[in-house]
Amino acid sequence: MPKEQPKFKRILLKLSGESLLGSLPYGIDLESARAIVLEIKEVYNLGVQIAIMIGGGNIFRGVRGTAIGMERASADYMGMLATIMNGIALQDAFEKEGVPARQISAIEVKAVAEPFLRRRVINHLENGRIIIFTAGIGRPFFTTDTAAAERALEINAEIILKATKVDGVYSTDPMKDKNAKRYTSIKYLDVLKQGLKVMDATAISLCQDYKLPILVFNLRKKGSIKKAVLGDKIGTRIY
Repeated sequence: MPKEQPKFKRILLKLSGESLLGSLPYGIDLESARAIVLEIKEVYNLGVQIAIMIGGGNIFRGVRGTAIGMERASADYMGMLATIMNGIALQDAFEKEGVPARQISAIEVKAVAEPFLRRRVINHLENGRIIIFTAGIGRPFFTTDTAAAERALEINAEIILKATKVDGVYSTDPMKDKNAKRYTSIKYLDVLKQGLKVMDATAISLCQDYKLPILVFNLRKKGSIKKAVLGDKIGTRIY
């Protein structure tokens, strides 16, 4: 049987912290982490170079901190530390499956992660190591969506795969509006004009400026990451 041919050689996968929750109210469900790792391993075995940007909302979200009176910068730094905890869990899960992985943190934590050095990161990818980006871009007031767009451009990724809990981009929140329309494709400008909450405006604008496509899909559907990489028609493509 011929080997399946991926459409992309190098991708950046954006994962929310909530993807690691499982059935827990907060924290890291290690079985959920392992399930995601197994899905990613299928793509890795196709020879695709994979970088991941992980969020931290399962542990702490910066905007939640500001809602209870914290300074935004302090809250955002706490959120960055939460992503590093998620990165450690993912790296451990990858290594248990025999997949080499490196955590790259935008803030210095030498005991558990390497600093971001563009050429070193690209070398890791070219040598078959999965990259786990944590701590966003290391500065407050920027979301992990924006960090994903920036890192994807820096490493010359061909696409951002945005994993969510719904199967694409909708005209309104499909959890609240049963008449919400799902788009199979949509332009960056239309996402911005309609104020669609798929990624923040800074991330969308960056991708628009450099013509970096985004595919939004449902992570909860088994095999969806592999389908996205093979070019199957799933989710919503932002172009």
